[in-house]
Amino acid sequence: MAHANKKQFAVIGMGRFGLSVATALSNMGLDVLAIDADEHRTQLVANLVTHAVSADSTDEEALRALGIRNFDVVVVAIGEDIQASILTTLILKDLGSPLIVVKAQNELHGKVLQKIGADKVIYPERDMGLRVAHHLTSPNVLDYIELSDEYSIVEMRVSSEMVGKNLIELDIRAQFGCNVMAIKRGARMNISPSAAERLTADDVLVIVGEKNDLTKLELAYAEA
Repeated sequence: MAHANKKQFAVIGMGRFGLSVATALSNMGLDVLAIDADEHRTQLVANLVTHAVSADSTDEEALRALGIRNFDVVVVAIGEDIQASILTTLILKDLGSPLIVVKAQNELHGKVLQKIGADKVIYPERDMGLRVAHHLTSPNVLDYIELSDEYSIVEMRVSSEMVGKNLIELDIRAQFGCNVMAIKRGARMNISPSAAERLTADDVLVIVGEKNDLTKLELAYAEA
């Protein structure tokens, strides 16, 4: 299983959105470095994440000193300052960060970010921090919908380990306490699928469960 070596995440900008992504990742048991230019903000988040540092992300030397390029994923969640967001993204690209995810204020900002090399642009109005955290930890997750404080629905691409197996063999309910509600195969949605049906590489599972159980399932089948 691919999650033996824990991925490391850095989140720059501890506004409401950045804080939400950082804490969601941290709650999944992942290593998170939180960075904000405002020392007061980093102090507020210090107990919630692995490390919290006060640094100016538009200063290349400061980011280099933090070893930012060693992080698997860097989320740039800088709030109002579009210029700082763009400059930070450029520096990260220059330093060779493997995956740069940047929050955009609007469509135009998003277009600029894509042009300068952001790997993924997110619009927080559309993407809640929690959903983004799930996308980052498991590339197989296509969508994540909160039903309540405890329960969520996740749409998850079948991983290579699942191909050719049926629901009896996978036994997701016994192993993770989650239920497969449906299997999507192309345009067809198979509600209450037969437990004997074998999964193909193109299938998408629609699974409901408690949030912690879904997280365990996602991490167990996460593919790099």
